[in-house]
Amino acid sequence: MVSTMPTSPQLKPNDQTLAEYTEEVRQAKPRVINWYRTKLSREEMKACHKRSDLLGAAQTLGFLAVLVATASLALYSFYHLPWWCTLLALFLHGTVSWFQVNAVHELIHGTVFKTRWLNEAFAYLFAFYGWNNHLHFAESHQRHHRYTLHPPEDLEVTLPIRFVIRDFFRSGFITPQYFKNAFRATVRYMVGRFEGEWEKTLYPESAKDARRRTRRWAWCMYSGHLLILVVSTWMGWWLVPVLITFNGMYGGWLFFLCNSTQHIGLCDEAPDFRLCCRTFTVNAVVQFLYWHMNYHIEHHMYAAVPCYRLERLHRAIKHDLPPIPHGIIATWKEIAMIQDIQKDDPDYQHAQAIPERSVAKS
Repeated sequence: MVSTMPTSPQLKPNDQTLAEYTEEVRQAKPRVINWYRTKLSREEMKACHKRSDLLGAAQTLGFLAVLVATASLALYSFYHLPWWCTLLALFLHGTVSWFQVNAVHELIHGTVFKTRWLNEAFAYLFAFYGWNNHLHFAESHQRHHRYTLHPPEDLEVTLPIRFVIRDFFRSGFITPQYFKNAFRATVRYMVGRFEGEWEKTLYPESAKDARRRTRRWAWCMYSGHLLILVVSTWMGWWLVPVLITFNGMYGGWLFFLCNSTQHIGLCDEAPDFRLCCRTFTVNAVVQFLYWHMNYHIEHHMYAAVPCYRLERLHRAIKHDLPPIPHGIIATWKEIAMIQDIQKDDPDYQHAQAIPERSVAKS
């Protein structure tokens, strides 16, 4: 299923560093990966890909309304209720806020709204809210979809991924490192400093326009949040920066449990999204907050399908998918089993059971 252009390097030689190999790939023609996709009828394909400003608004404005509601609850509690109520309200707000990452992700795909500028406008809004340089993310993410888990063309996600229980507690409750990392990255982009093999691949010296756009947005985020801090301090609105500028520093537990499932423990270098992506089902509230990304095989298989149509796509191709766990607990039990095996066999990758009648042939 993977066809490699004649001028592309094959496998990395044992005596070659990843940096050297990445540079070699950058200079060569990219690989062409013939991904397996479950066939859909023309009618179903059209229905699944149909974009809607109304449904896009329901998802986007609905999510924004939840953010405003939790922020308002925290503000009310701050002035009228005991301190512990404010802490609970803040934690609830943080729990919802973390999913701005998924909002930005969907909006940069340009599929949420039928009207293009609405996707762009809300992408900027949520990206600002979460210190997310979505222009950088867009550069990275298009490669992630084209070469999912095929390094070095995709270094957005690389295997193996290893999580232990302390990672959940370190990332799920109080996370000052999120703001520190986001702030440092913003400052780097402001001065045009792109580091590491992946960023140098995304932003070669010749990509002056892309570098300029990313720098400009970094300056906008920095200036906007600085203005929020200055005005809030001047007016005595002490909780406002906590709700906006520092919202990523607390409450990430549910996002961690959802978002970390997408590729962990699965196969890299596989030309089949059913082997390198994980789908699970979950209740409607979490699915809404997660922007329907629990349907992750479906999202990679047909990346142009709007998030609110992924459940329909799932029903259409369910017969061709591996067994799908229901709920976050069942999903993490499966991941824990894989990671237990990887303790003894670090090279182990879990190949999800694919229906025999549809196994992709090379």
